[in-house]
Amino acid sequence: MKFSKKSLENICFQKQIILLLLVVFLVSCSVPENKVCTADRDCVPDACCHATDTVNTANKPDCSGLLCTMNCEPGTLDCGQGEIKCLQGSCQVVWQEYTERT
Repeated sequence: MKFSKKSLENICFQKQIILLLLVVFLVSCSVPENKVCTADRDCVPDACCHATDTVNTANKPDCSGLLCTMNCEPGTLDCGQGEIKCLQGSCQVVWQEYTERT
């Protein structure tokens, strides 16, 4: 069976498309649904008060009627201890490193 150069190029292109789709599928499966994002603005704290993690806006908590303390709790997003980012398609907290000032 003989293949023309054009048909071989077409088969190769189809294999590349299939490989690309497989990679996209595998990457999307590794990010939990509640953390999937495309930009920083897609991500919010995962809790109304003293959040320690982040989720996408589709999974944001309902904070209506809730009051939080003004405490800067350690290990939370309070008082700029962490910044919410969309990294590699996943909502993440980037923790700040603080040195104690004297």
